[in-house]
Amino acid sequence: MKSALEQLQEMTVIVADTGDASLVKHHKPQDCTTNPSLVLAALSADDAQDLIASEVATARSRRMDVATLCRTLTVAIGAKLTTLVPGRVSTEVDARLSFDVEGSIRQANEIVEDYANRGVGSDRILIKLASTWEGIRAAEQLQKAGIDCNLTLLFALEQAKACADAGVFLISPFVGRITDWYKKATGIEDYLPEEDPGVKSVRGIHEYYKSHGINTIVMGASFRNTDQIKSLAGCDRLTIAPKLLAELGKDTNPVPRMLNELSASTEENKTVLRESDFRWGMNQSAMATEKLSEGIRNFNADHQKLLGLLAQKI
Repeated sequence: MKSALEQLQEMTVIVADTGDASLVKHHKPQDCTTNPSLVLAALSADDAQDLIASEVATARSRRMDVATLCRTLTVAIGAKLTTLVPGRVSTEVDARLSFDVEGSIRQANEIVEDYANRGVGSDRILIKLASTWEGIRAAEQLQKAGIDCNLTLLFALEQAKACADAGVFLISPFVGRITDWYKKATGIEDYLPEEDPGVKSVRGIHEYYKSHGINTIVMGASFRNTDQIKSLAGCDRLTIAPKLLAELGKDTNPVPRMLNELSASTEENKTVLRESDFRWGMNQSAMATEKLSEGIRNFNADHQKLLGLLAQKI
């Protein structure tokens, strides 16, 4: 009998939400991702020590500052991951640039160039940016230059609409963090899958995209349990942490398709979203506003920890 993971892989592209090479080897996903939190975790992985030592030695010889070492180390980990997956590796722009269009574009180009110097073409990577108005505008320009982007920290339909207007390659709408917010706000401890606010948010975005023929890939992210994952079976892609991948691999219960682009329908009209509409929509959603800001702060906090650890090494 097929596992739940195998059943999901027949209708959805599975992405590993980890930068740990050993876990990527084990789970064999199509794509994988990196961010400051995942790079921090990778620093303690046994099979990453030689790579880290090599990057630190290069940084010393070239007298790199710690911020540059942080970027090159992240790219080095990403380049290693491209040898383990057939698809793409997402690599994140510094969270401090989330409101800086030109700064985001500049760093994205540095990341692409660094990958190229390691023999990895831009067709194997995605530049990961926060779904702020500025992040989306940076992605729009990068997409026009042939650099595909992954817009993360996405919690609202307004963000998804703006990403579609910008021609973004892929979005990562978050599930678990939305549900976390509603649990805290309402006092409800558990939601049935059909009532889960995070699941409903991604389903709504998926329906909007498919109903209007939008090519941007929807990749559900930030899962708290396997029920949330199964509730989005049929989504374009799902990025899943190793712990939940392992649980799905042991689960042999049937996994029916829950999302089908052929039957998708929505009452939402497709209109180009103005900046004022985007900001008003975000303002009207306390959840989306708070979780976006919190996510940027948390990514930056992990980035600062990473900078501190690397400063000790050089």
